[in-house]
Amino acid sequence: MYPSAPPPERHTETPPPQLDLTKQRGLALARYRRGRPNALQGISMETRHGEVVRRCSDQIALRRGSSSAHGGDAFNPPAHQNLCSPLSPPASRHRHGIQPRPPPHPRTVRFPVIRRCDSNELHWVCWSAPPPPPSVYTGAEKRPPGRPISTTRTLSTPSPGLILPSKSSSLSSPALSSNSHDTHSSSSSSAPAETSAEVHAQHAARPPKGPRSSSPSPVELLPDHALLQVFARLPTNQLCRCARVSRRWYNLAWDPRLWASIRLTGELLHADRALRILTRRLCQDTPNVCLTLETVVVSGCKRLTDRGLYVLAQCCPELRRLEVAGCYNVSNEAVFEVVSRCPNLEHLNLAGCSKVTCISLTEEASLQLAPAHGQQISISFLDMSDCLSLEDEGLRIIASHCPRLTHLYLRRCPRLTDEALRHLALHCPSVRELSLSDCRLLGDFGLREVARLEGRLRYLSVAHCPRITDVGVRYVARYCPRLRYLNARGCEGLTDHGLGHLARSCPRLRSLDVGKCPLVSDGGLERLALCCAGLRRLSLRACESVSGRGLRAVAANCGELQLLNVQDCEVSPEALRYVRRHCRRCVIEHTNPAFY
Repeated sequence: MYPSAPPPERHTETPPPQLDLTKQRGLALARYRRGRPNALQGISMETRHGEVVRRCSDQIALRRGSSSAHGGDAFNPPAHQNLCSPLSPPASRHRHGIQPRPPPHPRTVRFPVIRRCDSNELHWVCWSAPPPPPSVYTGAEKRPPGRPISTTRTLSTPSPGLILPSKSSSLSSPALSSNSHDTHSSSSSSAPAETSAEVHAQHAARPPKGPRSSSPSPVELLPDHALLQVFARLPTNQLCRCARVSRRWYNLAWDPRLWASIRLTGELLHADRALRILTRRLCQDTPNVCLTLETVVVSGCKRLTDRGLYVLAQCCPELRRLEVAGCYNVSNEAVFEVVSRCPNLEHLNLAGCSKVTCISLTEEASLQLAPAHGQQISISFLDMSDCLSLEDEGLRIIASHCPRLTHLYLRRCPRLTDEALRHLALHCPSVRELSLSDCRLLGDFGLREVARLEGRLRYLSVAHCPRITDVGVRYVARYCPRLRYLNARGCEGLTDHGLGHLARSCPRLRSLDVGKCPLVSDGGLERLALCCAGLRRLSLRACESVSGRGLRAVAANCGELQLLNVQDCEVSPEALRYVRRHCRRCVIEHTNPAFY
């Protein structure tokens, strides 16, 4: 048996070497980034067996050069041959049983366009013949008729003749050259060098953005002085937000005239950092010194510490008003620094600062002052309510350093005694308003010292001081005839005799509160009504001895009465109606359901 003859060898054409996929992508991106007009020249794409195959157009031109005899060229392949077909010739495709692809539209070139440089997403761009003129659609002109903007986007791109250089024609036969010449001549006669390409994106493209409207908003038409008037009525946080709108608003919002006061609120606000940033910005025109800031209100900012006050003391020498009520982390040292470095400070609110025990100058400031000044502080308004650590010695230091005090509020300071009021009357003769409410250790001796203030005292509150009786009220009424306001609520030792002395000695009394004084009755009200005809506010809450007779006397003689509090009093509805008839403007607070 002879061995069978070997099968005849099949002669297949070896495809030319292909460029690596990574190299092709790198070359395309390099050309695209350098901005060359032929940046997309050497790329072609085709889906074959589920894979994306990219080839170089130069190799395609070389491959098609051998088939020029069939009537095709690198730019216009014959009908049975696709420019983007595999490298194997049509004959080999028929030999292997592979049907040729349908011919594309004549004079059609396909190449991918990289929409984003940071992704590998490629899209087909079909060059149609004849291409539409560039005047059909540009960036600012109308879109082509019949083409929705939401699905397609038209870009102005160089013509196919510029994408493939003319040097490739030297690789083809004379027939190719003539065909190419005819093609170029026909295209040049029907369309200009610039043509349009239609990019089909995967997602709906956004419509092109037109130019912004040149007409300014109505707010921008306002002059600077009008905007400054608006900004002057904004709080600090809103003013800082306005500074972030535009450059013009930024310059106007930081006008020094708008920053005469700073008001910060919020328990969680980092007040130290806020004050540091604001003062640093306000100190740009005058290095390290802010000459415009006069008022700082940070009441309720519980995170405020001594650091924030140190910043104010160093940068704000013209500070006149400081309110740090409820900031319990503030201590004596920071307060001393502020009052020493801010000589014009007049208003100081330290209510609720439990660590503050006194107000004084620092040692350095005390040494710098001349003996003639007596180490004085120019504070005239001081509120130290709820300063639980304040004692008699601290109030003595305050009175000795602040002789200009006119308004002093010492509510709920349980450690103060009558001795403290003696120092106050000795060093601060200008006090006009004094509040000693809930200072339960004060008595008649302390009121006798307060009476030494004589004709300057206008406002006095001794509410809930159980040790005060008619004796202390008599001293005050005798030596303070210009008293306008007296709050003696809860002074259970006050009777009709003390009320009578007050009415005779203080005829200009405008407001009186004797609530929860069980010994006050109709007799005291009758004396009060006869002597104090200008009374406007009267509180008799929980006065069990008051009846309708006393109210009728008050209503008949005090026609300017505006507020009457008779809650928890046994008063008949007829008496209340009588008050309403004679005092038209009076607001009656009561607990009688029969009166309406």
